[in-house]
Amino acid sequence: MNTGDTTFMMLATAMVCLMTPGLAFFYGGLARKRSVLYIMMQSFISMGIVTLIWIYGGFGLAFGKDYAGLIGSVSDYFALTHVGMVPSDVHAASIPFILFFLFQLMFCVITVPLISGAFAERLNMKGYIWLLITWTIIVYIPVAHWVWGGGFLQQLGFADFAGGAVIHTTAGFAALAAIFVLGRRHQKDTSMKPSNLMAAAVGTGLLWFGWFGFNSGGALKAGELAAIAFANTLIGLASGMVAWMLYAKIVRGRVNFIDVLTGSVAGLATITPVSGYINPSKAVLVGLIAGIVCNICISFQEHMGWDDALGVWGVHGMGGFTGTILIGVLADKSINGVSASFHQFWVQLGGVLLIAVFSFVATFVILKVLKSITDIRPSDADIEAGLDCKLLDETTYDIK
Repeated sequence: MNTGDTTFMMLATAMVCLMTPGLAFFYGGLARKRSVLYIMMQSFISMGIVTLIWIYGGFGLAFGKDYAGLIGSVSDYFALTHVGMVPSDVHAASIPFILFFLFQLMFCVITVPLISGAFAERLNMKGYIWLLITWTIIVYIPVAHWVWGGGFLQQLGFADFAGGAVIHTTAGFAALAAIFVLGRRHQKDTSMKPSNLMAAAVGTGLLWFGWFGFNSGGALKAGELAAIAFANTLIGLASGMVAWMLYAKIVRGRVNFIDVLTGSVAGLATITPVSGYINPSKAVLVGLIAGIVCNICISFQEHMGWDDALGVWGVHGMGGFTGTILIGVLADKSINGVSASFHQFWVQLGGVLLIAVFSFVATFVILKVLKSITDIRPSDADIEAGLDCKLLDETTYDIK
């Protein structure tokens, strides 16, 4: 065990943990005044529920003994069995295994909250909790095993440094399925007028901070690779923001504050999978591509009439999807052993397409089943009165 690596990964884990409340502030600030607490609560409760899932079988299914390349063993590490201070020979050999468990847990915790921005005001708390539990078990955990736990995609050479496919692509395409199943909001005004852009800015800042741990922690130890990922994170953020702003100015004629916030997140989502495989000079290109591609996707979903309230598919889904493919185009073997090639490109494209389709179909089925057995949508009257007031009996603002 290396004490330097352990200290670094403890910090990275804490930083990723901070991203979940950061996401709550980001989404809460962008939500309407009547639903601020409700959408923030969806992020916070994930920490409690997902942690228990991870302890009681989830971690073993993701990182336990591989079965046919599809799933791990539920009995491995159940209730923290053999998850202690002794490092694993397979996963992160220089840090305590319990720390690897916690770092991977933070990734799992934030994924369903990412989806929640797409179906804002269209899922009651009962429906959300059922989605949180079933989606984590049916979608996130198998995909994590396929890519990071010794599953068939990892065996094929598929690369995803810090979650562009496992987290952002799965969340984005699950969001797309959710808006198809749940439909549009029925009110006359379905615009999402932000309740508090200062809160959204605070959330964005927390996401910026946490994302350095999110990406550089993917190295699983302190060193040159972590430093490369750290640098690429900042460069992707900056160039994604600038590209988004330029696109907004050219296409829409103005740049507003939401463009600055969203552009930075698009850059981060896109740089995430490739952050540990490219030279920092190429991170500028990744960010520029992110600002353009994600903007086009947001415009496309608006043109199609998809009620993705906070642009989850366009920013996170397509950002992570694009960054994962770019590994096959930009990867430098000297950085982390993966080189750009036609073979790597097709492995990346095929793998991320499979993950996107799997997440979309599985989420579609999960929500259809939930709709058939219980009422998962809040009523229009509850939405109009405000979900904070009607479902939580709490309010953030005095609404008259």
